[in-house]
Order: sequence, then structure tokens, then C-alpha cells
Amino acid sequence: MENTATSANIYPIRLVEHKVKDITFKDKEHEKFYQMYLPKCKVQDVYHRALIYCLGISADTRNNVGQIYNFETDSVNPDCLYEGWITSGSAKVVRLALNLYCNRAISVFHYDKAKEQLDEYKHYTVEDLFCCSYAPYFWEAVRIRYPEYCN
Repeated sequence: MENTATSANIYPIRLVEHKVKDITFKDKEHEKFYQMYLPKCKVQDVYHRALIYCLGISADTRNNVGQIYNFETDSVNPDCLYEGWITSGSAKVVRLALNLYCNRAISVFHYDKAKEQLDEYKHYTVEDLFCCSYAPYFWEAVRIRYPEYCN
């Protein structure tokens, strides 16, 4: 799958330095995941920071990070949304992570029929994503991805 993050306008890290102490984490496992996996990214820009932050929110996504993101090729796999381990909550985490990383609802392209594509788009609405217990951490992911607007 293509990576739009490398071709997009990248904000320099010096613009906003995200120290771990400035980020709100769901729990210690989330923070440890972020500290462990962010350095594995080839680039540590706002796209990758938001991606890794998001994927660390849920235990399901932490445990299956290799099925979601390929660190070697720097690419995401939207087909992971159709794996057996996906729950409604982990699907929200993945969809937000993919959206912040790729700037689009990339899993929509999994479908050929317009009705199926529209049904998938509905899962990317603010209401569908943020109406859950992960909402405070989703806001934090948006802040990480868009520091120039949130700080």
C-alpha cells in the first residue's frame, strides 16, 4: 500500500518537540509501546508519531502492529481491518491511525461497489470514531499529527 506521508509536506521535528512527558497516554503499556516502536520508524515525523501513538492505544492493535504497519517498507495494510482479531474498538483505532497517516479513508478502496465504499466511509466519521472511550486519546493523536494547529 502506498505511503503518502513521505510525499507530503513534512513539518520539521524542531517545529514542535514532542517529549513523552508532553503526551497523554492511556496507560503504561501505551507509553511503552510508543517509546519502543517510534524509533523503529525510518522517519519520525508527525505522520509516524500519530500512527504509532494510535496503534498503541488498544492492546489488540499493539499485539498486531506487524499486521497493520510494515516497518521495513514503511507502508500500512488496510486489509488488517478484515482480520479475525479486529474488534469494533480496535477497528476505530486502526481507521483513525490510517487516516492520520495517509490523509484518507484508505480502506474504502478495498471495495469495488459504490454502496460498499459509502458504507466503509461511514466508519470514518467523527461520530463513529470518537463516540467511544478512546476519544481522549484520539484527540491526543490529532494534536500529535497537527501540532501547528493544536499548540
